[in-house]
Amino acid sequence: MARPFLPRVVEPAREPRQLVCVSSAMTALLETARRAASSPAKVLITGESGVGKDLIARQIHIHSDRCTRPFVALNCAGLPETLLESELFGHVKGSFTGAYRDKPGKLQLAHRGTLFLDEVGDMSPKTQAKVLRVLQEGEVERLGSARTIKVDVRIIAATNKNLEEEIEKGSFREDLYFRLAVIPIYVPPLRERPEDIPLLVRHYIEYFCRENNQRPRRVTPAAMELLQRYRWKGNIRELRNTVERLIIMTPTDTIDIADLPSAVRTPSTAPAAPRP
Repeated sequence: MARPFLPRVVEPAREPRQLVCVSSAMTALLETARRAASSPAKVLITGESGVGKDLIARQIHIHSDRCTRPFVALNCAGLPETLLESELFGHVKGSFTGAYRDKPGKLQLAHRGTLFLDEVGDMSPKTQAKVLRVLQEGEVERLGSARTIKVDVRIIAATNKNLEEEIEKGSFREDLYFRLAVIPIYVPPLRERPEDIPLLVRHYIEYFCRENNQRPRRVTPAAMELLQRYRWKGNIRELRNTVERLIIMTPTDTIDIADLPSAVRTPSTAPAAPRP
């Protein structure tokens, strides 16, 4: 049975990768995710790298009626086509060089659960066509086999690309896009929700102080103001790494302006990147 959806504030910080927010943008996003979790519909999560798209996907799964079944993730970026297809669909022994045994694919492993396809925009046209067939027919064929295997999988996809632009360029299938984007969720970059930064900073301070056996730290209002003004091109991932470095390198119990990285002390005034 699905649990009540995640509250906006998570306390205490048990692990570093949690959804921690108070901004209206994220509140609206979580409401969309809550509604998505209660349905079997496919979800497409978009947003820049480092905004936490995988966290949204995991929360949708955890609060769905598939929560007791597997959550299987696959990053589609950087994998050669054959390897990606092997990971997705599985293969039989001898189907290609290095296939020494039969192997089930992620789609089969996620049966009755959720498959999270990260960076789905990096799939080749050939792989896109095969994924579309799975969505239409509910069955897969392992590489090197003609036998079909029925699968019941909920797909949650994510990308940092603008798939509508990719469709215009001919690099992404429009029919697959509409299959995946039944419920679209856009995760805004950190620079568009600076009100979340103080909460995130305190969350990471608590976590990394405990992990590194450090005394509790506080951030001066002046330093926090600069943290909120900084553009965080790497989004939450960059903020997390910055806080971890501050906990390790700051010799006192107070984090002030002088302790911040030089890039944060002199924030860029460049205009915000356009929303995808």
